[in-house]
Amino acid sequence: MYPIRIGSEFLKRDYQVYGLCIKGSRVAKDMQENGIETFEVNSKKSLFSHQILLLNHWLKKRDVHIVHSHKSGDVFVSALLHLLSKRYSFFTEHMGVTRPKKDLFHQWVYSHLYRVLSISNETYRRNLKALPVEANKINQLWLGTDVPLQSSLSTFDIPKIKSELNIPEDSIVIGNVGRICVGKGQAELLEAFSRISAIFPNSHLLLVGGMDASEGSENSFVASIKERIQELNLNNRVHLAGFRKDTARMLSVMDIVCLPNHNEAFGLTAIEAMAAKKAIVGANTGSLPEVLGNAALLCNPFDPNNISQEIEKYLTLPDLIQRKSTLAYQRALELFSMDKHVTNLETHYTEEYELTKFQSKQ
Repeated sequence: MYPIRIGSEFLKRDYQVYGLCIKGSRVAKDMQENGIETFEVNSKKSLFSHQILLLNHWLKKRDVHIVHSHKSGDVFVSALLHLLSKRYSFFTEHMGVTRPKKDLFHQWVYSHLYRVLSISNETYRRNLKALPVEANKINQLWLGTDVPLQSSLSTFDIPKIKSELNIPEDSIVIGNVGRICVGKGQAELLEAFSRISAIFPNSHLLLVGGMDASEGSENSFVASIKERIQELNLNNRVHLAGFRKDTARMLSVMDIVCLPNHNEAFGLTAIEAMAAKKAIVGANTGSLPEVLGNAALLCNPFDPNNISQEIEKYLTLPDLIQRKSTLAYQRALELFSMDKHVTNLETHYTEEYELTKFQSKQ
């Protein structure tokens, strides 16, 4: 959903923004709801036929000069478009790929890119090693999120939201937001919570994230989580909220946000939790230590005992919750605001566009 959020911000700045998506998909629906005109295809494979010609004509008619891809598979589509009409092509690498892509095929696919944007320093290091792109074409650009005014954080009706989720009003809520899949660490968090729940009888666990493959989750993993909840007899203490668009409302009821992600390339949820002024326990792997800085407690995401120990620090030291949540909000405001991110991205777009126009006149 990141391209939609960014697209919406650029629309506010009076840019014309268009989207390429699968017909009837959630992405297509959300783009249209956000005022982004779309070119829809039945499948990505259809673009390897005459559809690519129709797409190119559609882009030319709208005078589109910049193409920005957000999945590695989409870079191939961008490369095909570049064969038909030269444009300024960007790719944001969200996954932190580690498998080398320096064979002849990938060298050709990536050769048309003006810029690769890495979403963290960790991702930047991986991109330098794995991608067939010159180092001077790869830049680190942190993602951004909406950071509300502190005064607006208290406007949520916490008792009402807890009631909607069947969570007792006087409970302490440990929460997690993200796709329900192996790599996000919900299995380890569940085991950690089983320890916490025995010590703190008013503690509850709230898991927010898609429950189906169509929402990015792993169905077999979701089934195993549900089964384990039953085995631990935690049906009344663990709450599966499913996919939600109202992330800010879900975060508002969480006293502690725990993100034991195994190897996160960035951690958009981390900065959303920081912007919501939450006490955070994050993984000590991937990019999360870089993103969170000193504004959170870190844990071994593969060790439920260590995860529970870090959560317990917050539960026994209320002052620590206050101190870390304040640091988190300040860090989000200084480094990860959406306005700052969009301005930096806009600079990349305009610099490439103006520089290339200048060089073409020489």
